[in-house]
Amino acid sequence: MAITTRAPAPAGGAGGPAAGPPAGAPGPGTAWAEGVERLRAAATTEPGRLRIIGALVAGLVLVFGAVTVWEVSGRVGSAEDVVGRSQPLSADAASIYRSLADADTASSSGFLAGADEPREVRQRYEKDMAGASRLLVSAAANAGEDAESRRQITLLGEQLPRYTGLIEQARANNRQGLPLGGAYLRYANEQMSTQLLPAAQRLYEAETGRLYADHDNARSLPLASLGAGILALAALAWAQHRTYRRTNRVFNRGLVAATAATLVALLWLAVGHAVARSSLAEARTEGQESLKVLTDARIAALQARANENLTLIARGAVLAADNKSDKYDVDFAANMKDLDAGLEKALRLADDDKGREPVASAADGVRQWKQRHAAARETDLRGDYQAALPQVIGDKDHKDSSGASFDTVDASLERALAHEQAEFTRAARSGLGAFGGMVTGSAALAVAGAAAVLLGIGRRLSEYR
Repeated sequence: MAITTRAPAPAGGAGGPAAGPPAGAPGPGTAWAEGVERLRAAATTEPGRLRIIGALVAGLVLVFGAVTVWEVSGRVGSAEDVVGRSQPLSADAASIYRSLADADTASSSGFLAGADEPREVRQRYEKDMAGASRLLVSAAANAGEDAESRRQITLLGEQLPRYTGLIEQARANNRQGLPLGGAYLRYANEQMSTQLLPAAQRLYEAETGRLYADHDNARSLPLASLGAGILALAALAWAQHRTYRRTNRVFNRGLVAATAATLVALLWLAVGHAVARSSLAEARTEGQESLKVLTDARIAALQARANENLTLIARGAVLAADNKSDKYDVDFAANMKDLDAGLEKALRLADDDKGREPVASAADGVRQWKQRHAAARETDLRGDYQAALPQVIGDKDHKDSSGASFDTVDASLERALAHEQAEFTRAARSGLGAFGGMVTGSAALAVAGAAAVLLGIGRRLSEYR
């Protein structure tokens, strides 16, 4: 019987060749080792060293350009948000608060006039409510992912119709001469004071916080860019010094051109950012801070006027915490104290005559308002309501009412706010303009600098051929 033998299977497995690289081909570790070895060998010759130096210096210049583009782009985006998004949204939130407070004031003024409610007072109330509703829609569209802003906008949207319903019930009862109208109005005012205005205040604070965050981001120092630029300049200086020591040639045109491009980019970054920081700081200290103080002062004036009206409407029906004093008269005094403090601070912040003049006018109006309010309050406390009423709301025979003084204060504060808003916009746009062209310019200078390094090193290498 014949005996057959079977050849052993290949090492790579049954029926197939052994896995692995072709004979003579280096593995991954071998390729890395060979690359390192070649680099080490190149470093032993002057042309090899020059190539390594050129690659490293050109790379540092490109890194400087890339980091500058990245950092400046972020600051430009934040500055654009300050000018075109966060500040307008903060201003809109303040306008919502002011519109609600003004509507509350107008409703109480109209209520005091009874069936003879002046048409302009009613129109003022309707304009305020329409403005607040429109601004709420805009705020909801721009709230983004800000949960706090969305929560307050939702609350305002729910409570605003309830408030207007109470006001209409108060007006309807008041036209019929029913005392229940005063209760409806007081309840509406309580809802405004405890729900609507606090929600509007929180919305304003949230939007102002976002504005300050954008402002801080726009003003933050580009430390990585400055560090990369200084490092690139140091490398260029070292490369030129090395070239000079080995050739006795004072200048290498390529390296000099690269140094000039890098220096221009670094100076542009430092000076442009310094100008931007200064302008944005001015926008904040001389614009936004003044806007906030003036907004708070105007709101205090509106609340004081509403409480002054409610003092006459309630006629002692609502007592303060001491169970003796009229609540609304106590609140009026607190509002006027806040108004005085706000105007004093606004006058200190005002940096020019156009800013100081309306604030000074408002302060004069407040002093007059206090005197007229005290006279009206004295008349009311004597029990002469009919004589006190025109001293507060005015009529054809009483042009010197406390309401007229309030109108002077409110109009002066509106002018002051318009001036400070213009100052903020001017300074913020100036800060944004300081970044103009910096992103594109930095990228172009970095590419040009890296190319100049390679050309300069290439010229030096040509001497070895």
